[in-house]
Amino acid sequence: MALAKTFESSSEIKKFLCERLLDQTQPISERFRALFSLRNLHGSGPRKALILATRDSSNLLAHEAAFALGQMQDVEAVPALEKTLGLDPTQVVRETCELALEIIEQQKNVCHNEDSTNEVESPFLSVDPATPASCCSSIYQLREVLLDEERGMYQRYAALFALRNRCEDVVASAIVDSLGARSALLRHEVAYVLGQLQNKATTAALSRVLKNISEHPMVRHEAAEALGSIANSKSVELPEEFANDDEPTVSQSWEVALRMLEFERSGKSFEYLFM
Repeated sequence: MALAKTFESSSEIKKFLCERLLDQTQPISERFRALFSLRNLHGSGPRKALILATRDSSNLLAHEAAFALGQMQDVEAVPALEKTLGLDPTQVVRETCELALEIIEQQKNVCHNEDSTNEVESPFLSVDPATPASCCSSIYQLREVLLDEERGMYQRYAALFALRNRCEDVVASAIVDSLGARSALLRHEVAYVLGQLQNKATTAALSRVLKNISEHPMVRHEAAEALGSIANSKSVELPEEFANDDEPTVSQSWEVALRMLEFERSGKSFEYLFM
């Protein structure tokens, strides 16, 4: 899910990607590859395609499309995101639209605040839904905030991203501990961050999340994608039964994760097939 630097693309490729994203006859993994490319492109075409995808019958695709619009920081997508937020019957899609709107609003505030230039640059290219907490905080302090159920969600997110940016092995353990948080939204983001870190030591914890049928589908979805990005032998050995999981969000996620594994192992990029 990392967001790469925006680049130009021909109108023909844009049209192809938009059509591929919205083509419900395509495998979900192919639609995701189109989505991951479109979020790096500007213009009304990619924006409209992603907006339409937020209304897709696949909650997984709708969730990712809404988050991509937030990552793109496109203020022209705000009305559509607000509409989906107010009307979509699926809680996770509504929450993702809310998060996307917060990302866009946060970026607007940064652009109008010259004092924000002293922020520490993240080693990751993703657009985070919260600014990482102060780099002066210790790993112990950040872990305490992340695990504190009385803290606001934004504060806990800020601690999570600050821990991730340390890129140390000890950090992975601290982040794994928060997979037991009460908030499914936070657990979902934690699994995503573990995928960014690609630390093989977290494979067992992510596998437990994926296998837990009582876990929220979107958390299991992120765990599946994280395992795909880690791409080690233990990930590959996970039972193929997840490809036929009763929960569509999980089965679709596992299909995408397996395709990611194939590309990681071959040294190719999953996201930019068409570029």
